[in-house]
Amino acid sequence: MTKNFITLAIALLVSLSSFCQQLYFEFGTVVSSFDYENSQGRPLDNLLSKSKTYYGMGYRQKINAGNTLFLSLGASYNNYGAIGSESSVDNYFEWDVSYLGLKAGLGVKLFELRDLTFLANASIASEFLIRGTQTINNNVFNLVGEDEFNNNILFFRGGIEMQYPISRSTAIFVGYSYGKSVLINSDENAEKLKLNAHQFGLGFIINLPKCYCSH
Repeated sequence: MTKNFITLAIALLVSLSSFCQQLYFEFGTVVSSFDYENSQGRPLDNLLSKSKTYYGMGYRQKINAGNTLFLSLGASYNNYGAIGSESSVDNYFEWDVSYLGLKAGLGVKLFELRDLTFLANASIASEFLIRGTQTINNNVFNLVGEDEFNNNILFFRGGIEMQYPISRSTAIFVGYSYGKSVLINSDENAEKLKLNAHQFGLGFIINLPKCYCSH
């Protein structure tokens, strides 16, 4: 059974290597909002979204002969933030967090309009908190490594993308995606912070050598 699985995996990799292989780089703006619950399970209202930046890079490969399906693997650096207040107790809150993520995604070509190509994308990412502060009035708390705060999340995203070739080997793209986070290994009695994020991005796709095919 194991031998058959290995043979099948090798055959799949060899088959995929015959399709176009690409690198991508992107950056843009994240407009994030937070769903927060304290350790007593009470939500915090009046939270306002903030605009931050994100960066991403990775590998993308066309996985069918018709060049309509794309598999991508990559890394991302996302910044999220929110501010709010609770007038009943005269408190001011602010979050400023950064996550490093590993992402896998699937893209589907929808249609072409002259040189423009439109795609739909879906992805899942495991993101790890690498920098984060929580401000309550004038007190600033470091969130990294705190047992009471979730430092590992899953992020599900879906969106659309438009590509335009600028040379035989390079294309530029703009895209929008919306995502929601899911907590991993969260303690029932701990603070909980779930993220919602709108991403607006710009990027480049570069065909690897011997892969000068249509984008």
